[in-house]
Amino acid sequence: MFLRVEETPNPNTLKFIPEKSLDFKGSKLFTKEDNVQDSDLLKEIFSVSGVVSVLLNADFISISKSEEEDWQALKTILTAKIGTSLQKSISLFKSEAKEINKLNLKSSPIEKEIIELLETKVKPAVASHGGDISFHSFKQGVVTLELKGSCSGCPSSTATLKMGIENMLKHYIPDVKEVVELSN
Repeated sequence: MFLRVEETPNPNTLKFIPEKSLDFKGSKLFTKEDNVQDSDLLKEIFSVSGVVSVLLNADFISISKSEEEDWQALKTILTAKIGTSLQKSISLFKSEAKEINKLNLKSSPIEKEIIELLETKVKPAVASHGGDISFHSFKQGVVTLELKGSCSGCPSSTATLKMGIENMLKHYIPDVKEVVELSN
C-alpha cells in the first residue's frame, strides 16, 4: 500500500498517510507500554527501535520517535513495515474495533459544548498536523486537554493551546477562563 509521509510541527513526529482510510473510529494513542498484541500493525511499528508512540486515526498514523533517533533510516523502515502490514490486513485489530472518544453521558451541558467545539473546530486542524487533542475535564473555569501525536511535546503546542483553543473556547463559552494541558 502506498503511504505519503509528511513532516509535522513536532520534529520528533512524522505523519504517515495511507492511500485508503483505515478501519478505525476516532483517535487513539499507543505507547510501548501498551498491550498491542491485538494489532499486527502496532506490533510491527513498535518493533522498530526508537519508536516512542503511535497515534492511530482513520486518515493517518502519527509516529513519534525518541530524540536520539534520526528520521532518515526510521522513515524508510517504518514506511515499509506499515505498507506491508496494511496490505496484508483488512482490520487493524484482531478483535472487534472499539469506538473511541464517545461522549460521556454524565457530561454537563458546558462540557458537551466544549467537546462539540473541539470535535468540529479543533480536531480537524490538529489532525492535519498529525496530532489529536482530547477533552479531559472542566473544573472551575479551567479546561484540561490531553495532547497526543505530534501535538505532544510540540514546540508550538503552548501557542496552540493559549492563542488558539483557549481564545476560541472563551469566545463561544464565557464560563471558560483558561485552557491547560494535562500533565503526565
